[in-house]
Amino acid sequence: MKLNHQFEQIRQSSTVAIADRVLALKASGRKIIPLHVGDPDFATPAAVLDVAIKAMLDGLTHYGPSRGYPDLRLAAATKLNCDINVSTARLKPYDPATEILVTHGAVHAYYLAIQSILNPGDEVLIADPSWATHANMIKLLRGCVIPVSALAENSFIPPIAAWKKALTTKTRVIVISYPANPTGMYPSREYLQNLQDFADEHNLWVVSDEVYKDLYYSEKPISAGAFPDVKDRTLLINSLSKTYAMTGWRVGYLAAPKQVIENALKAGQNSITCVAPFIQKAAAFALSDDGVQTIAAEMRAVYTRRREIVMQVAREYRESPVRVIPPQGAFYFFLDFRAIDMPSLEICERILEEAGVGLVPGSAFGEQGEGFIRMTIAASDANVEEGFREILDWAKRQVGG
Repeated sequence: MKLNHQFEQIRQSSTVAIADRVLALKASGRKIIPLHVGDPDFATPAAVLDVAIKAMLDGLTHYGPSRGYPDLRLAAATKLNCDINVSTARLKPYDPATEILVTHGAVHAYYLAIQSILNPGDEVLIADPSWATHANMIKLLRGCVIPVSALAENSFIPPIAAWKKALTTKTRVIVISYPANPTGMYPSREYLQNLQDFADEHNLWVVSDEVYKDLYYSEKPISAGAFPDVKDRTLLINSLSKTYAMTGWRVGYLAAPKQVIENALKAGQNSITCVAPFIQKAAAFALSDDGVQTIAAEMRAVYTRRREIVMQVAREYRESPVRVIPPQGAFYFFLDFRAIDMPSLEICERILEEAGVGLVPGSAFGEQGEGFIRMTIAASDANVEEGFREILDWAKRQVGG
């Protein structure tokens, strides 16, 4: 019996494989410091739980509207319009009735976006390294992935010339995600304007995954939608997972031109029917409540503190073969292990077995990720410091120091 050959083009997730190994080691009694999972270590704000529980008790446990409840679409549009400064930048605001679709998390929003605009054989430009799902989804939907190198020497941002060089007559889409997973880097306003100009010149869609946009350490990152005359070719992906510690709730949204939303709605109706109504009510509250925004800002402050913990430890290990590049956003460090001549997967396996720290190999994020290791700071202060010291001590032993 034949199977879908598209699955031959992708591998099972290295992140999940490492996570499974961590669970197995923990079950055997080993102490493992988990610096591999991209999941906030904070609890979902209690007020959000209260809204969800009340909604369930009020009977919102049946089907809901497939577009999403109007209050959630309004909350998403309001936040988005505020983030992109529609009033001062003279941009057209997003219409919650026609340009916002509630989705089952950002992965589902991305699936709907790509399904809505891509035809079999179309080429999609994606930065390398980047989160593996971005490329894997393209392959599953019978598109062609064209990696665009984002080297560490360029702060993991592909030069505009690299995007241009990758262009062919089959190119239809550019996929970006800033702040990036795994690097935590994001480009300037000028860069994004130039990228949008390039997309306009060649009639390309721009799909921007912005799930980490609220997690930053200095200047706030710019949305790909924050420019005049880009709305008709730009699709924005977001969720509540990272900002509000709601990864398990699986709720997000797609902001896109009306005709794209109409396609995405059909795909959504035939894939999930709708997002659970009580979750939608909790999400609408989370996006709009001032108290929840304060809690989200407090979480970001803790990530900032943990980032500094890593940098302080790195300063203590000045002779380490591991190069530490401070991230601009998200909650990851993409540690440079290129001075140690060893595949990144082997490095992660050995650090897990010999030092008891869970990490993700850079090769999971593309060819240009080889030689790097992703370490999360979405863990306790103590785990971040102890785990990072164990990593640096292990690396020091490899070079005989």
